[in-house]
Amino acid sequence: MNLALIHNRLHIKTFWEKRIDTQSRHEDSEEQRKNQSALNKLRGEWLVRLESRTKHLKNLNDNYMRKVKTEKSADQT
Repeated sequence: MNLALIHNRLHIKTFWEKRIDTQSRHEDSEEQRKNQSALNKLRGEWLVRLESRTKHLKNLNDNYMRKVKTEKSADQT
């Protein structure tokens, strides 16, 4: 009976070691795939574009508000 328990424990231990090893390899290959992806570069480029667009729109709005303010002051005098 003891031999059967030892064999069973060895079988279970081997099974889980294989699963852990397979999972570790899968995680490593997935990490390599992510690192080689161009997605991070594209995200960075889009962030730069969005920041530039936001600044441009803010400048347009500021200029418009300045113009409206000047026109109101000219009309009041």
